[in-house]
Amino acid sequence: MSSLQHVNPRVREMRVSPHSALRSLAARITQEIITGAQKPFKDVIDVSSCDPHKAGMKPISFVRQVLAVCLYPQLLEDNSLPLDVKLRAQSFLEVCDGKSVGSYTASSGSLHVRQSIAEFIMRRDAGVPSYANNIFISAGLQRALMVVVKLLASGEGETQTGVLTPIPCPHTLPMLLDEAGVMLVPYQLREDRGWVVDLEELHRALKTARGRCKPRAIYISNPGNPTGHVQDRKSIEEVIQFAAAERLLLLVDEVHQDSVYGQSKEFISYKKVLFEMGKEYSETVELVSLNSLSSACMGECGLRAGYMEVVNMDPDVMLFVDSVLCGDISTPVTGQLALDLMVNPPKPGDPSYKTYTQEILLTQTTVAQNAQRACEVLNDLPGMSCQPATGGIFLYPRLHVPPLMIEEAKSLGVEADVLYCQRFLEEEGVCLGAGCENGQEDKKYHIRLCVLAPPVTMEEVLARLRSFHLRLLS
Repeated sequence: MSSLQHVNPRVREMRVSPHSALRSLAARITQEIITGAQKPFKDVIDVSSCDPHKAGMKPISFVRQVLAVCLYPQLLEDNSLPLDVKLRAQSFLEVCDGKSVGSYTASSGSLHVRQSIAEFIMRRDAGVPSYANNIFISAGLQRALMVVVKLLASGEGETQTGVLTPIPCPHTLPMLLDEAGVMLVPYQLREDRGWVVDLEELHRALKTARGRCKPRAIYISNPGNPTGHVQDRKSIEEVIQFAAAERLLLLVDEVHQDSVYGQSKEFISYKKVLFEMGKEYSETVELVSLNSLSSACMGECGLRAGYMEVVNMDPDVMLFVDSVLCGDISTPVTGQLALDLMVNPPKPGDPSYKTYTQEILLTQTTVAQNAQRACEVLNDLPGMSCQPATGGIFLYPRLHVPPLMIEEAKSLGVEADVLYCQRFLEEEGVCLGAGCENGQEDKKYHIRLCVLAPPVTMEEVLARLRSFHLRLLS
């Protein structure tokens, strides 16, 4: 008897995602290069998703130094390390059980770190209150989101829970909703207007969904992933009013809040706007906001830590969230401490302040310049158009794929943008994301490009893309 017969039917029916297939192909090509195969390129560059250190971006020195001391306390005697590094590490060890990062923390995260996050949120939102007991630390943003979505999931058919989801959306979201047993209710972002959230479209999506499922939440990504749009205050207010009128939970991914670079653009949190709209909203609208170490400036994806702050959630539900997180034992302690460093960095006058500030500024400048440069190159190519990004770390250009490639893709049983990415990877050694993973309108094709990479790497990506694209159209 095959062991697959004992696997959950939902898992058995799952197909390999285009993202996984392209990453596997990239790994195979890399191995072929290592073993001496001749390719027209020396290496494979992966800019399909947010993994800046893999792309060549350097980690923040202060973060790595403090974590190194926490992992090896003998470094407290090392006089080459800045004093504030050693003091911060010592303070962390004092709040760890057994004075060791090898100990567990509470399932919802270290109280010390949760308090630091609450203080950061209050500073960010100009004094809007935040409390440690409303903050839950998880092993990455996806884990936090899964916990909340599973709490919402119920019913079948017309009573099945639905979540209004932007199209395009983060490429991991559709699979997450499917795994949780929740229906994805698409609402289309307006590409021709810079990927804005359109209120009329929200109402259309909700009206269409009723009778097919029971919408209970709306997901927002701000700054947008993968679109790079940044919502202004008016847009945020409209979404909050919509959620209030329709009694929807707001699920807001704000992981790239540290990366806003569009002219006259600024990041404004949903929570800040909610509380400035008065008690009619601030005391009634349920909100879950999410952030993580995968933010542009930290880029510490592998440390696996994120947090969510819940607003106006029933205390009994919050207790259940904590219980669900118990299943993870606790988020890796090194990741939790890195979260503390992200929200509570060196201050003016600290020995590490100058270096830390320079490194953060370099990352922010790199993202902004790469986004502008890439957009210019992409818009200069025939058969491609790209809305400029004003925040976040992705560009999401539209492809006008040649009819022959569309027909070939159809015969192979794949989307045309997947075939485009596959050919590009095989011929030029660059791994992009296929737009079909993020969701797109019928017969409109896109690619996803992460611009969080060293400028020399981004120039190489753009040069290879230009060469391939022009060759494809010739």
